[in-house]
Amino acid sequence: MDPVDALRRIAFLLERDRAATYRVQAFRTAAGAIGAMGGDEITERVTAGTLESVRGIGPKTAQVVREALAGEVPDYLRRLEEDTAGPLTEGGGGLRAELRGDCHLHSDWSDGGSPIEEMGRTAMELGHEWVVLTDHSPRLTVAHGLSPERLRRQLAAVAELNDRWAPFRLLTGIECDILPDGSLDQEAQLLEQLDVVVVSAHSELRMDARTMTRRLVAAVRHPQANVLGHCTGRLITGRGRPESQFDADEVFAACAESGTAVEINSRPERLDPPRRLLRRAVDAGVLFAIDTDAHAPGQLDWQIFGCARAEECGVPAERVVTSWPADTLLAWSGR
Repeated sequence: MDPVDALRRIAFLLERDRAATYRVQAFRTAAGAIGAMGGDEITERVTAGTLESVRGIGPKTAQVVREALAGEVPDYLRRLEEDTAGPLTEGGGGLRAELRGDCHLHSDWSDGGSPIEEMGRTAMELGHEWVVLTDHSPRLTVAHGLSPERLRRQLAAVAELNDRWAPFRLLTGIECDILPDGSLDQEAQLLEQLDVVVVSAHSELRMDARTMTRRLVAAVRHPQANVLGHCTGRLITGRGRPESQFDADEVFAACAESGTAVEINSRPERLDPPRRLLRRAVDAGVLFAIDTDAHAPGQLDWQIFGCARAEECGVPAERVVTSWPADTLLAWSGR
């Protein structure tokens, strides 16, 4: 077994199972260190017992490397596969099989934990035909949002990856902050260049319902808006955060009228919108995007949570844009 593949698989399963970040990083750092070596050097260090002297490789990760090179499934990986690789939730499997992509994921260009290349490679391994890279916009400084200059550099990086990855497609995008007045936090000319624009509110989430309704309606009617991200902003784990208050029927009607999809956010701490609102969105006739909002490669497997809720609430598969081929998606987004 390739030792880098073994280390990456361990990190993926830990992320998928919501393990502590420091545990995940130990294996991703070791994968990078081993990947930078030649095969002869790895073999020589294993033989000499000097793997642990390499920066980024510790006793546990070195043992994984030794067992992989010996032709074994590393014990650490075997136990993880047995304990964590099963279904994450009941239901959703039928709809998950229909999905071709994911409209919302982050890289280490903003607040994600892994490079763009690792996120894309994992999406391919999961069977996606396309995904949209949606790092944050500049106003969200806590998430290292992309200035216009940095976003332009990212577009060039994505183009280079697509030259190598065809037929898989890494689509360009952004999670654009909805400002308090409903405008979008990025240059209009740049938004026009992107394949998909997710618009989300991240600040002033407790403004009064009338003002929040006007804010969201203005955002989803913006000509470049394609997906309304985690519409209530709620958090349901840890200290939690209550839902933003707004007229859901008015917002969903604006989404249906403008063709902006409502995101079914699959992150376990969000699961947004709540079921009662998801059912109202179905009745309003909107499109949907079942997204992971992944900030790490293993989180790309969390789509099943959104699929289960979508099936439970009667979301028609044909209205899920993440089930569409890339060309159909791009025709819808106007790009």
